[in-house]
Formats: sequence, C-alpha cells, structure tokens
Amino acid sequence: MTIVVYPGTFDPITNGHLDIVRRAARLFDRIVIGVYEKSNKHLVFTTEERVELVRLAVASIPNVEVKSFSGLTVDFARKEKAPVMIRGLRMNADFEKEFEMAMMNRKLAPDLDLLCLMARQEYQFLSSSLLKEVARLGGNISDLVPEHVAEALRKKVHGTM
Repeated sequence: MTIVVYPGTFDPITNGHLDIVRRAARLFDRIVIGVYEKSNKHLVFTTEERVELVRLAVASIPNVEVKSFSGLTVDFARKEKAPVMIRGLRMNADFEKEFEMAMMNRKLAPDLDLLCLMARQEYQFLSSSLLKEVARLGGNISDLVPEHVAEALRKKVHGTM
C-alpha cells in the first residue's frame, strides 16, 4: 500500500487543493492531508477549524484522511509511513520554493520522495492568501472553494462567526 502525505496550512482549502487531492487519490492507496498547526503566515482559521473544513471538503473521497501536525514535515511523513509527499505547483515561483524545500527535505529524509502535480489551468492563479483578500473585500469566491468553506470564510472575515 502506497501512502502519501499532502502537507499545507490550508487556510482555507481551495478547489485547487481539492483538485490535487482528487488526482493523487487516483494514483495512491492512501492520502494523508497534513494540516500544519503553526505557520509564519497570518492564519484566519484555527487549526481545528482548518482540519474540519478540509475533512468536510474531502468526505466523499474514501482513501483520504486529515490530520494536524506540527514540527518538520519529514517527521510527519515518517510517522505516517509515507515514502512520498505530494505538492501542487502553480507557476515558476512555486517551483523555486518547492525545489528549495525539496532539497532540504532530501537532506533531512533521503528516503522521502516528492511528487509535484501541476495545477490545472483554471487554478494557476489561485492562492489561499489571494482568496482571503478577495473575501475580505466582498468579492465572489463561490467557484473557488467548496460552499462550506466560502460560508465559513465570509463569516470569519466579516466578523459574524
């Protein structure tokens, strides 16, 4: 059985993330989405909220589970007995960042491989930070995230949660 981890902050999970999960779920026996607990990023949702939003988003994909983690991603992958980590790539800037992280991870865990899936064209521009900004300014994000995520984000950024 091949297990892969898909780590990220997922603040919030987007349709671009879900596209990567669905495609990876066809390739591997088990996907463990790792929601990173602490981040240098300004997070809108708590770890518990992000985990729940992701769980709801992937509920229909039987070979996917969601867990939170802290510390090094390579340690999380080892704990899950995953020889592969997946990441999505949108553009050149993503490649450079992912390449740098992959080289460090290779140094820390030579047995962990990285598989990057290219984002579909309709998600090339989509990032959680851009999405949060659009939501803050009242823009329509309904086709960029699952409905439960759009509603949670609207409530969170407009102070009704």
